[in-house]
Amino acid sequence: MLTELLATLERSRATLWQDAIGAAALMVALFAGLHLPALY
Repeated sequence: MLTELLATLERSRATLWQDAIGAAALMVALFAGLHLPALY
């Protein structure tokens, strides 16, 4: 299982940073969406 995980990470190394930025953007959107009603 560990070798499969490492192989997957090796294959997706080129887009891994894009996926991390996308995940961070989703978390920011979720955080903003949950706190937006508190402003009104």
